[in-house]
Amino acid sequence: MRHLMKVVNEMCPNITRIYNIGRSHSGQKLYAIEISDNPGEHERGEPEFRYTAGSHGNEVLGRELLLLLIQFMCQEYLSGNPRIRHLVHETRIHMLPSVNPDGYDKAFEVGSELSGWSLGRWSQDGVDIHHNFPDLNSILWEAETKKWIPRKMLNHHVPIPEWYQSKNSTVAAETRALVSWMEKIPFVLGGNLQGGELVVTFPYDRTRSQGVAREQTPTPDDHVFRWLAFSYASTHRLMTDASRRVCHTEDFAKEDGTINGASWHTAAGSMNDFSYLHTNCFELSMYVGCDKFPHESELAEEWENNRESLLVFMEQVHRGIKGVVRDMQGRGIANAIIQVEGIGHDIRTAADGDYWRLLNPGEYSITVKADGYSATSKVCEVGYDMGATRCDFTVSRTNLSRIKEIMERYNKQPIRQPVRPAVRQLQARRPGPRHRRVRIS
Repeated sequence: MRHLMKVVNEMCPNITRIYNIGRSHSGQKLYAIEISDNPGEHERGEPEFRYTAGSHGNEVLGRELLLLLIQFMCQEYLSGNPRIRHLVHETRIHMLPSVNPDGYDKAFEVGSELSGWSLGRWSQDGVDIHHNFPDLNSILWEAETKKWIPRKMLNHHVPIPEWYQSKNSTVAAETRALVSWMEKIPFVLGGNLQGGELVVTFPYDRTRSQGVAREQTPTPDDHVFRWLAFSYASTHRLMTDASRRVCHTEDFAKEDGTINGASWHTAAGSMNDFSYLHTNCFELSMYVGCDKFPHESELAEEWENNRESLLVFMEQVHRGIKGVVRDMQGRGIANAIIQVEGIGHDIRTAADGDYWRLLNPGEYSITVKADGYSATSKVCEVGYDMGATRCDFTVSRTNLSRIKEIMERYNKQPIRQPVRPAVRQLQARRPGPRHRRVRIS
């Protein structure tokens, strides 16, 4: 894996960069590769996309598909493929082929034919990485029940609880590395490749009702998630084929190859739910093949099954609206809140004031709010053609924030206006007050 990534980097040095996001439990580096026309730098207005694979170490097809995709994009870019060149020039793409290298080593040691359903699934210290994230669903839903939103708590960027961040918590090293990576880069869209089925799942992955399994639990962005899932499934060569063989017992082809995660098997702390509730990123899971560990001879066919889907899904990062929130001096405002009327899930601007909001075609009333600035709204229209609609905002300071800034500048003391010389002379010539004698009887 490392050798292939290095070869691709040498073939396409101007559009690739290899880096690692941390280490596994046994100390292996978690290697990622970036594909962009300006590697190593976030460009204002350019969305960030990610693919990850191998959180379950014995589900190896996703890992192989990402390595093939990395190689394919480099070769096609060099050959002048306009589709690939547009993707590279307009998107910052990150791929992490092996989230759980320790688990992969265990599965690889026994090979394709002998690898079982669970051998290598977990991290070296026995953790299911994909479901090792903090359960933010419960925090949000409790706040909704208590009617704390938006007065006491926001409907997005739900904070990580303190207990989760302590060193004594049962959080895998790989999960901590992923969380740090997800917080560092303003990802807009992501897909994690799984194995053992042919279906695309989307949040929420946990049911609202405790003890209730297989309950439909939609997010406020359910229509967007359904479109994103269908964009992958419908372009896969088998997922929506009604005549294909069923992987196990459920025929997902009847559901257009997609399903709400909670209505399949509910689980708390999934990567998909965490990504949606703690960051701006919309995350889905792609189960790319019935066999978790297919034989090497099957890889060419599996690549053909998934190649178009992998490209189409990446292109969806350019669907919806995008823009920059600036102040009156033209400076970008970080952490400004972007609200879409009728959708109870907001996002925030990145460090440069730029934002991307995934939306289906239609007209939307967008409101921007930022601390110290007056809220402003406008209607933005999303068309059917690929390419996000530009929707910029300029916001002005509130009077209260200006007063606070002046008070801070003068050390919170009342502002004393200097007395003009003419006024001082007039005061000097003015007679003092006359005193009357008061007779006390």
